[in-house]
Amino acid sequence: MSSPAIIGWSHGKFGRSESPLPQMMADIARDAIAEAGLEPADIDVIHVGVFNNGLSHQGFEAALPGTVFPELARTPAHRHENACATGSAAIFAAHDSISAGRHRTALVIGAERMTQASGHDVNEVLLSASFREEEEHFKSFAGVFGEIARQYFDRYGDHSEALAKIAAKNHANGSQNPLAHMQKDLGFDFCNTVSEKNPYVAEPLRRTDCSMVSDGAAALVLAAEDVAASAPQAVTWRGMGNANDVLPLSQRDPLEMAGARAAMEQALKAAGIGIDELDFLETHDCFTIAELLEYEAFGLAAPGQGHTLLNDGATEVGGRLPVNPSGGLKAKGHPIGATGVSMHALAAAQLTGRSPGIQIENPELAGVFNMGGAAVSNFASVLERAR
Repeated sequence: MSSPAIIGWSHGKFGRSESPLPQMMADIARDAIAEAGLEPADIDVIHVGVFNNGLSHQGFEAALPGTVFPELARTPAHRHENACATGSAAIFAAHDSISAGRHRTALVIGAERMTQASGHDVNEVLLSASFREEEEHFKSFAGVFGEIARQYFDRYGDHSEALAKIAAKNHANGSQNPLAHMQKDLGFDFCNTVSEKNPYVAEPLRRTDCSMVSDGAAALVLAAEDVAASAPQAVTWRGMGNANDVLPLSQRDPLEMAGARAAMEQALKAAGIGIDELDFLETHDCFTIAELLEYEAFGLAAPGQGHTLLNDGATEVGGRLPVNPSGGLKAKGHPIGATGVSMHALAAAQLTGRSPGIQIENPELAGVFNMGGAAVSNFASVLERAR
């Protein structure tokens, strides 16, 4: 069994793009392959992550790279969809195919165009990542997480300030990331104040508590050990975890994030480390309440005590475990299919000392957590710098 490595990556700027999806995918694919020191003919398989689900009338996205990148037109290609964990599902499938010996190289592309759709259509598409039979009345995915935040406040008290600190932290980090959708340090006071520019979206969540609708694409090249041995750089998996949870909120306690906890525990156990041994963590902050709950699910704080990490500065750059130095989904943007690939690509860039934004000093181990739905489909990686 081969141990795959990430040997190349590329990341476009997130935000609003006028490029059609095939061109976005081809541009980052070309760059990732070149960075890996390979040619398109060296790619054995392509795994594409695009959520779509009504954002575009064009389906069959696995075939799109070959429409503008002729060298890949006959390369086997597969499309994956797993809500907001779509990109990580594509990565894990590529990892598995190389581990099994079926392929020696794999190109993973995550992409989404969202801004061309109306706000109503985006809401409808994203709400489909909930259990609509019971949760339709929330009217948006922000409404689903607004309900989760309300339950958290009912159980542990009003932690609006903690959510504002997460938003302010991630926007401060994102302000230094040239690939981020929003490159502006909003500050705690703005994030903590309900105003005309920061209204409630789904009370108690304000606009600054919600990730943005973005376009974007990112790509990775994975390779077997013999190929990776001659690559210019290599980042390997020290541990991986993947766990699901039941879809309806009514059938579980959403504040536990049991599936997220299980995925991270698997990855850390495989890596033989505790979470405090990570040098940084890129985690899924689709809404600030999600990041707060992940602190607690991962064992960084007891239930209801995630705010203590923010009060101590533990998750800031320079703290004991920097969280989302890229700016996270909150500032970087959240083009659904691209998100998981983006998180792994920027973690690999950090580990090799080539972060486009804030650079953590000499990191060796990175954690990545990407989830689909309200912690329903959960993927965790512990990545390690090989060289």
